Amino acid sequence: MPCDASGMAEIHRLYKTGFGEGPTLVDGVREGDAAHAAVVAQHLSTLSASLHAHHEFEDGEFWGPLAERAPACALHVDRMKQQHAEMLVHLEAMDDALPVWRASGRSAEAEPIREALAGINAALAEHLPDEEENIVPVMESVLTQKEVDAAGEHGRKATPKGQAFPMLGGILAAQPDGGTEWMNKHLPPPVRVIWRLLGKRRYDAHRHALVHGPH
Repeated sequence: MPCDASGMAEIHRLYKTGFGEGPTLVDGVREGDAAHAAVVAQHLSTLSASLHAHHEFEDGEFWGPLAERAPACALHVDRMKQQHAEMLVHLEAMDDALPVWRASGRSAEAEPIREALAGINAALAEHLPDEEENIVPVMESVLTQKEVDAAGEHGRKATPKGQAFPMLGGILAAQPDGGTEWMNKHLPPPVRVIWRLLGKRRYDAHRHALVHGPH
C-alpha cells in the first residue's frame, strides 16, 4: 500500500518561508501605516489558517492510523502531538495580536506578533525536519494515496476567500525550482493556464503590497 507523501515536505516549505519572512514583513511597516499593516496581517492570518488546518488534519486523520498500522511509530506520533500543542500556543498568540496591529499599524502593538513569530519559527525548525524524517517514511509505507491526498484537499478548503492565488504563489515560490515541478505535478493544464494568465500577476501584486504597502 505504498504512496507518495512528498507533498508534506512541499507544503512545509511554504510554512518555513512564509513564517520565516514574517518578522521582516512586520518590521517593514512604517509607524502608523495601518493600510500596509492590514496587508501583512492578512498574509500572516492566511498562513496561520493554513497551518492550523494542516495540523488539525494530521491530528484527526493521520496519527491514529499511523499508530495502529505501525506500532513502532507510536513514540514519534506522541512527539508530533506534543509539538503541535506547543506550536498552537504561539499561533494563537499571533492570531490574537493581529487585529489590533492591523487597525493601527503601531510598532508597539506589533511586538506581540514578533514574539509569537519567534516562537512559531523555533517550533517549526524543530517540528518539520522531525516529521519529514520520522513520520513521512512511515506514511508512505502504511497509508493509501487517497488518505494522503485528502490532506491537500482539506488545506485548499481552509484557504480564506480571495487568498487562493497568494497561497498558490507562495507554495510555488517556496519550492527549490520556483515551483515548475510542483505545478506540473499538482495542477491540471487548465489551471496552469489560469495561473500564467491571471494568477501570477495577482501574486506579484500581492508581493509588492506586502513589501511596499498598497500605495
